[in-house]
Order: sequence, then C-alpha cells, then structure tokens
Amino acid sequence: MSAEYEVFAVKYGAHTGRPMNINFIDGDPHDTSGALAFYVWLIRGHGRTILVDTGMTKESAASRGRTMDRLPREGLERLGVSPREVQDVVVTHLHFDHAGTLGDWENARFHLQDEEMDCATGRLMCHDRLRHPYDVEDVCTMVRKVYRDEVCFHCGDAEIAPGVSVHHIGGHAKGLMSVRVNTRRGQVVLASDAAHLYANMEQQRPFPILYNLGDMLEGWKKLNRLADSPQHVIPGHDPLVMQRYQAAGEGLEDLAVRLDVAPTD
Repeated sequence: MSAEYEVFAVKYGAHTGRPMNINFIDGDPHDTSGALAFYVWLIRGHGRTILVDTGMTKESAASRGRTMDRLPREGLERLGVSPREVQDVVVTHLHFDHAGTLGDWENARFHLQDEEMDCATGRLMCHDRLRHPYDVEDVCTMVRKVYRDEVCFHCGDAEIAPGVSVHHIGGHAKGLMSVRVNTRRGQVVLASDAAHLYANMEQQRPFPILYNLGDMLEGWKKLNRLADSPQHVIPGHDPLVMQRYQAAGEGLEDLAVRLDVAPTD
C-alpha cells in the first residue's frame, strides 16, 4: 500500500477586478468576476514535508498589480510548518507567481523539468509575449541554485517520494508539470496551471496564456488519467477551491483548506 499524505492548498494572494472573459481563449459572455486566487500547496506525511511552488515576491506583486495577503512562508508558519522543515520544493514552472521566494526554503531540494529551464533561459525569452510571465530575478535565482547543486531535474514523469510523483504536462508553459499525491481519499492531482479554473477543464475552454494549445488540451486527458476522478483534480487559481474544501483548522478559513478529504460542495 502506497504512503498516504495530507495535502493543503495555502492561499497567499489574489488578482481581483478581472472580467471573466479574459480567463478563456474564446472569451465569455457573462458579466461576472474573473478573480484569481494564488496558492502554494503543502504535502505532509511519513516524515516528509514537500512544498509545491513558492508563490510570488512582494516586488512582483506590486509591479503586476496583484494583491498579496502574506508571503508563502508566512502561510506555512500559520500552519505550524517552519520553512526550514521543507525538504523538497516542486517548482511546477518558472512563472512569476510560482517561482518567487525561492530563497526562503534554505534546506530544500528543488525539482524542475529540463524543458522549463531550457525555455526560461533560451531563445524563446527573446519574445516579449513568452517572457512576460517570467521574472528574470526568479530565473537567475534558480540558475544560482543549479550551480549550488540544489536542483533535481526531471525529463517527463518521476516519483519524488513514495506516493508523490511529478508529471510533465506542458501547454501553459513548456516545462509545466503537475503533481499527483496519494491521500486517504485517493489520488489527488495538483494541476497547477494546467488548469487555472475548474471551468477550463469542465467546459474545455483553455486559459489564454499558453505556450502550446495542443499540449494543453492533451494535458487535460493526462490529468484525468492520473486522478481518481475529475473531482480529484485541483485547479491552480480557482477561488472556488477555498469554498469547496474544509478549512485546515479553526481560524484558518482565509488561509488553507484540506485537499486530502472529500470536498464539502
């Protein structure tokens, strides 16, 4: 029997004032809010503390008009987890809201796809539309970590701990990967930006920031194969995650929810 883990979505910020129509490649006719939530994800159990993504820096939030409620490390500290306890950090891709604060996890080994580092440091960054979601300071920090032997590169799918695996998806970013975690409710898949919102996959309507549309569409099929059901796939930025799952504890309703238990909604 594979190891089972606790999994938390930890909210650290938001992007409000967005119309819904900019969340879909073909627009949206509804005059509703398209707000996004910003998360990191904590995986805990069997002597392992694993963080998925490191959020954004205060500087990136300010320059891009995002709201930060707290730094990701502060969110983990409210859950009783010191940044020094984190042994592994999965960086699903190097966009500014997933690879900021890399320096806050001093004892961690970082996991990254070969293709993502190649993309973020290669000729594709000569194109403004492709480099815009990246922050050069975050990319340089990751390069420094490579030179300090703190990065484990993956080419495709790999197990990083018993019951925890990373899976190359692509689409939104060339080296985007999602994370599958074995929990007491089954195989939960942290999609990251393979799907920003529940509606992206449910309605088959892609988010418009992407590297390859075909890879994104095929990636949704892979996510559903990896998860025990479509309800086990957790989108990367949907505010509904905070409503559908129970709070991580009393007084933590605005901070974190448990993804290793069945949704309440």
